Amino acid sequence: MSTSSILICGGAGYIGSHMAQWLAERGHTVTVLDNLSTGHRGAVRWGRLIEADLMDPAGLKRAFSGQRFDAVMHFCARSLVGESVAEPYPYYSNNVTGTLNLLEAMRDHDVSQIVFSSTAAVFGNPISEAIDEEHPRSPINPYGASKLMAERFLADAAHAYGLRSVTLRYFNAAGALPEHGIGEAHACETHLIPNVLRAALGQGPALKVFGNDYDTADGTCVRDYVHVQDLAQAHALALGFMAREAGAHTFNLGNAQGFSVQEVIATAASVTGVQIPYDVAPRRAGDPARLVASSEKARRVLGWTPQWTALEPIIESAWRWHRDPPSWSPHHPHAHAHAPGQIA
Repeated sequence: MSTSSILICGGAGYIGSHMAQWLAERGHTVTVLDNLSTGHRGAVRWGRLIEADLMDPAGLKRAFSGQRFDAVMHFCARSLVGESVAEPYPYYSNNVTGTLNLLEAMRDHDVSQIVFSSTAAVFGNPISEAIDEEHPRSPINPYGASKLMAERFLADAAHAYGLRSVTLRYFNAAGALPEHGIGEAHACETHLIPNVLRAALGQGPALKVFGNDYDTADGTCVRDYVHVQDLAQAHALALGFMAREAGAHTFNLGNAQGFSVQEVIATAASVTGVQIPYDVAPRRAGDPARLVASSEKARRVLGWTPQWTALEPIIESAWRWHRDPPSWSPHHPHAHAHAPGQIA
């Protein structure tokens, strides 16, 4: 793939910052657009930063008027399942209206390619052991519903305006690149692996396991964890695919194997050498018992080959990050916590 100028919306966040590193290392010109509500200025180490918000069409117009982009990668979204159930309006506003504002800005400035960050939450409760792209989409929380609406935008825009898009539905992003100074740095952390590792460090609130009465082998939820660098690889492959293929396309991204909450805790204990305490809490609304991907289509069509296929090295990379976070991370001992906002 030839080098390109890429706008990464949400590039100051977790997955977006890893994407910026991947692209810049391979010679692409990177520009990050982020409102820094949950992203971090210190994570923007590759390319320049435009402070703007997808909810501000005028700011988007200025961003697109200042430089020509070959493609956009869209990571901006609110993404906390439980919060979306309790407060659905901000999810539809940010994830639906914000995406529409971005697509209109792209159309107005003749940018015709986008890679969209979606989620396994569009599927709801699975009816098959491994979830492929044809699985029924019946989201059970506003977060998943908002992402599914944005997916529909892309399909309609392909038909109406010739927009080329690749939607990548992540299962559970995990891991870090501590050697590059980037990792999962949410001030309001809800993801299992970082919370387990913070518990191992004696940081943050007490670890809670939400439900141990699911219909799984040990009663705890099962999830498919995919390393953030493997996600970045898939996004880069999607750029090349869009250059060849018109239309709107979707791919599921996961390791095609599931690990329970209890298995994650046990593996983290092995990696850290610390017995990790936890309390069992009631189930969270909107949490399916099992979410495991079939990524056969991404492997076959995109040529995607995940490099991080075992749970232990994924957790080990995250452990090295959490053990020694940079000064800009909210997990640094001297950092000040930020209020939760738009998750990038």
